[in-house]
Amino acid sequence: MMDNEIDRELLEKIADMLGKPVGAFNIRKDSGCDGRQSTEHIEITGKEDKPGIDIRVKDGTVGETCHIPVIITKPGIEEMVYNDFYIGENCDVNIVAGCGIHNCGDQTSRHDGVHTFYVGKNSHVKYTEKHYGEGDGKGGKIMNPQTVVYLEEGASIQMDTTQIRGIDSTKRYTKIVCGKGAEAVITERLLTHGDQIAESDMEIVLDGEDSKGRVISRSVAQDESSQVFYPRMVGNAQCFGHVQCDSIIMGNAKIKSIPAITANCTEAQLVHEAAIGKIAGDQLLKLETLGLTEEEAEDCILKGFLA
Repeated sequence: MMDNEIDRELLEKIADMLGKPVGAFNIRKDSGCDGRQSTEHIEITGKEDKPGIDIRVKDGTVGETCHIPVIITKPGIEEMVYNDFYIGENCDVNIVAGCGIHNCGDQTSRHDGVHTFYVGKNSHVKYTEKHYGEGDGKGGKIMNPQTVVYLEEGASIQMDTTQIRGIDSTKRYTKIVCGKGAEAVITERLLTHGDQIAESDMEIVLDGEDSKGRVISRSVAQDESSQVFYPRMVGNAQCFGHVQCDSIIMGNAKIKSIPAITANCTEAQLVHEAAIGKIAGDQLLKLETLGLTEEEAEDCILKGFLA
């Protein structure tokens, strides 16, 4: 586990791991298990019929964290992995995922991950996922994450996803179904550069009375890269939903943002907004007067925007 400097650097970037994690964890490396540990309240087992794991959290589990990062350090690895989460009732837990690819070869490295959450009554899940790619080879670095969440009555999920940099192509799919009084909050941060391509297809279905949903998407497209966002909020009961997409476009990049709201109930309150623009000149000037170069000022603004 964490055999070399590359492993350690990838795990730190995508999962904030410094040394062996405390609590439950499963580290996947180059299509195999590189380390696994369950706890009294969180059990992790490998699937028998396909690649992936099952994570089962007992009722009443509070204050525990489960790490499930994936790293790929060899060119030519292409995998599809299925992870299922069964969260009991009255829980409050953190799930830290993420995928890092180090590719210095000519073959494509690709990770497709399908995560499905079943969150019990009155439970809260904070789910953090970071994606990162590096390497000086010609091989592509591709990630296609899928996340599907089912929230029972009074349950909630706070989902924070970040694409740091270095991913040549990504197609992201997210769907959350909210029961009575359930709440879903998604914060997505995305950076593309070079000729990278990113697509994000997202849907929150507010099925239950008094359910709530919120999507906050922030992205930066640089150079010749392109991005497409399609966040949707569907209200099927008395509910409240808000979709917000903000993007900074630079160089010759392209961004398409298509937020959509659908109300199938007269008591559904849904709002959406989207904005695409470049960095304001006065912001750059102000930072440059403080001694920063134009490049340093841009970097400072972008870091603050994606924070």
